[in-house]
Amino acid sequence: MIRAVVFDVGECLVDETREYGTWADWLGVPRHTFSAMFGAVIAQGRDYRETFQEFRPDFDLHKEREKRAAAGKPEHFAEEDLYSDVRTALTQLRADGPWLGIAGNQTVRAGRILRELFTDDVDLIGTSDDWGASKPDPEFFVRVAQAAPFEAEEILYVGDRLDNDIRPAVTAGMRTALIRRGPWGTIQQRDPEADSITTIRIDSLDELSGKVAKLNAGEH
Repeated sequence: MIRAVVFDVGECLVDETREYGTWADWLGVPRHTFSAMFGAVIAQGRDYRETFQEFRPDFDLHKEREKRAAAGKPEHFAEEDLYSDVRTALTQLRADGPWLGIAGNQTVRAGRILRELFTDDVDLIGTSDDWGASKPDPEFFVRVAQAAPFEAEEILYVGDRLDNDIRPAVTAGMRTALIRRGPWGTIQQRDPEADSITTIRIDSLDELSGKVAKLNAGEH
């Protein structure tokens, strides 16, 4: 039985298009150029942070975040950056009864924004900064399992990345849902491993309720 559903943040709940556009502006490069390089880096299986270093070899993401905040241009997302299916999916899942959580690689600032957006919608909001562990570190998923009041195999982790979300969640003993959207979700859908390690694959969060119900009923 799936008794808990836990969501990744970026490109699962939050459309990061606007935010990456502001990073292109910060670097002083055209947005389409930044997007093209971002996609190339991901397609090559490299860490997305290497995108910034393609334009500025000495780029340090943590330091640049602090510089942006000091300049009055901190990283930010809001209601309008949520994917259109987020609210309806959460409402339906809440009505269905599973315990709900949000857990992703996010800063303390992002954690505050998430709590403002989802205070009444989920039972847990945890970030890598809160826990001192970032995906795909196994410790991150240990913390997810500790936070949920169920066994690991009763948790469904929903994410857009095979490398950061699906593989480590499976290793932790969880069930997984891979959503097809955003750069990783689109590129990694073609990975032959996707079918073999993913419990369910979805194109919209609105599919979750029905697919979880089928799993719990023993259907495939």
